[in-house]
Order: sequence, then C-alpha cells, then structure tokens
Amino acid sequence: MDTYTFKDGSLKDLLNFSGTIPVKYQGNSYNIPIHLWILDSHPFAPPICLLKPTVNMGISVGKHVDAHGRIYLPYLQNWSHPKSIIIGLIKEMIEKFEEELPLYSLSPSNEAGQLQLLSYITKIIGETDVDSKTIVGGQKKDIAFNKVTVIGAGDLGIACVLAIAAKGTADQVVLLDLSEGKAKGGTMDLDIFALPNVEISKDFSASADSKVVVVTVNSLGNAQSYLDVIQSNVDLFRGIVPAVAHYSQNSVLLVASHPVEIMTYVSWKLSGFPKSRVIGIGCNLDTERFQYIITNLLKAQAVGKEAWIIGEQGEDKVPAWSGSNSITSHQTEGVVNPNSQEQLANRATELLKGKGQKSWSVGLSIADLIESILRNKRKVHSISTLAKGFCNINSEVFLSMPCILGTDGVNEVINPLKEEELWVKKLQNSAASIHDLQQQLKL
Repeated sequence: MDTYTFKDGSLKDLLNFSGTIPVKYQGNSYNIPIHLWILDSHPFAPPICLLKPTVNMGISVGKHVDAHGRIYLPYLQNWSHPKSIIIGLIKEMIEKFEEELPLYSLSPSNEAGQLQLLSYITKIIGETDVDSKTIVGGQKKDIAFNKVTVIGAGDLGIACVLAIAAKGTADQVVLLDLSEGKAKGGTMDLDIFALPNVEISKDFSASADSKVVVVTVNSLGNAQSYLDVIQSNVDLFRGIVPAVAHYSQNSVLLVASHPVEIMTYVSWKLSGFPKSRVIGIGCNLDTERFQYIITNLLKAQAVGKEAWIIGEQGEDKVPAWSGSNSITSHQTEGVVNPNSQEQLANRATELLKGKGQKSWSVGLSIADLIESILRNKRKVHSISTLAKGFCNINSEVFLSMPCILGTDGVNEVINPLKEEELWVKKLQNSAASIHDLQQQLKL
C-alpha cells in the first residue's frame, strides 16, 4: 500500500505495483519500469498506469504515453469486469510498447532537466493537467484550458456539441461516438463541416482532463419492462463511467440519460466522485421556461428568478418558490388573483405543458449549465442532486433542487425554500418510488 496524490491534492492509500515489464524493440531487450495503482473500485475500474523513468531515462510522448508518463491503452479504455484482468493489461502494454518504445536514454547533459520531471512524477499526479502551473522563464504561469467531452453521438449529443460550441465557453469540445462501425448521420456531417475546436473520437483517452463530461447515451436494447430498460442503461454505464472517472478525475459529471434521477445516482456510485461533482440535467430546462413565462408572458416581475421547477423530471415535477411572497403583475390575463403564487404557478404550468423537449432545446439547456460551471458563475439552476437530508428524505436519491453551480459542481443547495405541504409530499413520494427502483438494480 502507498499514498497516491490526486490532482485536487487529496490523498488516498492505494495498492501499488512497482516493477518492470520486458519489451523487445528493434532486436534489443529492455525492462520498462512502471507503476500500477489499483483503485478502490477494482476490478470494475481499471488501474492507473504510469511509467517510472530513472534519472537517465526520458519519456517518449506518443499515442499511448503522455508527457507526465501516464499510460493510455485500448485495454484500459475498454476495461470490463470480469474479462479484463491485470495480466491481460500487462500483455497489451508489452505489445504496444514493442511498437513504440515509451522511454529513451538521456545524455548526461539532459539529466538535470529529467530530475525536475522526476520530481513532478514523484508527487504521483500522473496527469496531463492542462490547468496545472508550468514553468516559463523561471516563473509559474497558469494555463486555463476548458475542455468538455460529450459522450454519445445521437441527436442530443450532437445538439450539445453545437450548443456548447455556439456559447464559446469551451476551448475544446470532444464528441465521443460509441456507436459501432463508421461515423454516420450527424457525426459524418460534423466531420464534413468541421467546427473549430470540435473533435470526434471513439477513444476514451480523447476525453482526458475534461472539466465537464456530459453523458447523453441510452441503451437501445429490447428490454420488456421499465426496470429492464433501466438495468440495460446501468449495464451500459458500467462500461462508460469508470473510464470517464479514470481519464478526468477532477471533472464535473453531467448526466442527461434517462431516467435522469436514477442514472445520475448510478453515475455517482460508479465514478466514486463526491456528490457535488455528479449532477443531472433535471428540471433546468423547465425552470428556465417557467421563469421566462412568469416574467415575460404573465408579466409578474418580482418572482421570475425566485421560482423553480423541482423534484422528479416528468409529470411529478412541482413549482417551488423562495421565501418571498411579493408578486407584481402588470398583465393579469389568465391569472384570477395576481397576488396568489398558486394561481400564477398553475397558469405558468399550463403554458409550460405544451412546450415539449426537443434535443436542441435540451442541448441549449446543457450548454447553459456548462457555462455556469466553466465560468464559475455561481448561478442557481434546478438540477438533479443528492436530495438526502432535504424535505425529510432519508434515502440516497437524486432529485432536482435549486443549486448554486460553479467550477466544482454544486456549491450549495438552496434551502430552505418556502415549503408547501403539497410539493414536499410529492418530493417524498418521488424519492420513495425512485429508491424502490434503485434497490432492484444490479450495480
């Protein structure tokens, strides 16, 4: 056991294998020194793999190795218990390193520079951290790089890429296409009409060091029952989320797959991330529409930004208000009593019902969430977050709540709201039914 230091500075005692693997390259035999760090979620998650160069070795940055010695292999990207094992990983490592040797011998004049790199690697960060401080002319300089990965190349995934690119918040957007065969449909069009800073890949390593990872995929299996459909999605996520967590350990994981509350919970469990950095899109789109309707269509100026749609995405969502009771209405058409929040909410909810949610509208909503994260706007959004402890909910379920969103995900859940018995009861009922479904899943 040894102590591993993650990029955020947190420490954890992990099982560490340190040794060499034999590699034949151009007729010569080499012993390549490596570290394997075994995560708590092993064998469901792959180990963290690093080179361990000596003072007279330099790192050959290539397809499978980055500048800090982090090793990336297809075997790691496609890791799936129980077929994936450490022995299989080492075999592929040998095979890939025989194609492209990861280390080279340094001349004595280069050894001083190598000592500086080794000092860095000794800290066991092991990441290509584009947010890290680099040495420029003896000075430390911050390099900000906002990278977002969207997983899933369906209509929603492509809508997300276009909306994020249009916002201009991200420096790079990676679309991870997990479909079989060649790119087709929208991904082919993205290839044809190349957008600046947009990359399409089928390789999980392309997502490395993302600030935000958006998961839009849904299983297309032939499941019969609703529970089977969810289980099929869980099985799909089991092959995705650990890989995402592996390559972007400090990312915010944003879930847009259905049902969003349960799949956000599944992502939280599979990633090992803190609850603040695993969120679902929840009722953000409905809330933005709700606030717009109140302020711009019903002309009730005072409460537009103090009202949210919360709870479970779908028919059981409910309108909620802050503690303020003040409403100023300049247009009361369709509102019997302009001073009644309930009347106003009912009217706004009726107008909300006919809107529907198209991929492009959800994509715009997701781009808005990402902007709040990347720019640390600390804006309040109604998103799926761990609801345990709110409204007397005692189970680990995710529901939409008004959350202050920033660089590290959820900074704070807005509480207490002006709690109404009706919507509190609805939240509790949603939590109970979601928890019952979660208990039946095989995680």
